[in-house]
Amino acid sequence: MTDALSRLLSTRDWLMADGATGTNLFNMGLASGEPPEMWNIDHPDRIKTLYSGAVGAGSDIFLTNSFGGNASRLKLHGAQGQVRELNRIAAAIGRDVADVAGRPIVVAGSVGPTGDIFEPMGTMTHALAVEIFHEQAEGLKEGGVDVLWVETISAPEEFKAAAEAAQRANMPWCGTMSFDTAGRTMMGVTSAQFADLVEKLPNPPIAFGANCGVGAADLLRTVLGFVAHGTERPIIAKGNAGIPKYHDGHIHYDGTPELMAEYAVLARDAGVRIIGGCCGTMPEHLKSMHEALETRPKGPRPSLETIAAALGGFSSASDGTGDTSGEPRRERRGRRG
Repeated sequence: MTDALSRLLSTRDWLMADGATGTNLFNMGLASGEPPEMWNIDHPDRIKTLYSGAVGAGSDIFLTNSFGGNASRLKLHGAQGQVRELNRIAAAIGRDVADVAGRPIVVAGSVGPTGDIFEPMGTMTHALAVEIFHEQAEGLKEGGVDVLWVETISAPEEFKAAAEAAQRANMPWCGTMSFDTAGRTMMGVTSAQFADLVEKLPNPPIAFGANCGVGAADLLRTVLGFVAHGTERPIIAKGNAGIPKYHDGHIHYDGTPELMAEYAVLARDAGVRIIGGCCGTMPEHLKSMHEALETRPKGPRPSLETIAAALGGFSSASDGTGDTSGEPRRERRGRRG
């Protein structure tokens, strides 16, 4: 247990992760279609502000501005030759923020999907994906991250490749999938299948879970799926701040700080060890989440009915496993923006 995240998990019942990267950077002036990772070089002060906002709101873990920092994604912007540099700087800025925080802070190197479809439906191979993820991992490692944080993955093949890359880089890691299509990932993975996949890896992650997806209620239903499957590995929940709404040319999330506080407490009571937010989650949401986690006593594991009553109904009748008994039903709402 030599890594910073495992040490922190050993001393605390729950840890708070950060909120959104994209939402916060758009509010700082990031243009639609502009790769956020370029800001690590062009606007390091704004990236420092992003990280500091999470720490100031009470987060114990924050993710680096490197979600799309792999060669496959950066190639779309002609920046595939800057993978190592962009990730190293994202991590180094984070290291600087964490080291002056006055309390233990885990810098997690964000590793998002390649954006490519795997064989046989697409052209991506396991070997190439490992190479792509490994290059990014080495840059993040060089910059000083404590742990790699693989996130928003849909395909089991991609998750396995990222796991192998973490092993090749000799780095501890965490991993989350995004369950956004009737309780399954875009590539059809259920919560039970993901929990099985994690345990069969040669180098399983420190913690695993779900991020993004549709809304906070759906994400917690997935979490209950992990719990029901009997996993003993720490669970991560990073739910969106409500549902995306389109207003005046911009996407806004309708989740209030009060709603995200309810979500955080329900996540903790469901057995989640690492609780954060995803799209739409701002420092004000994190502050409310932190206060609620600190002040509200632990309750019983919530039922689906309790979750729906507190956070709004689910986007589908099914959780993806085929069991819809006792679930509140509501019409499916729009996909995330």
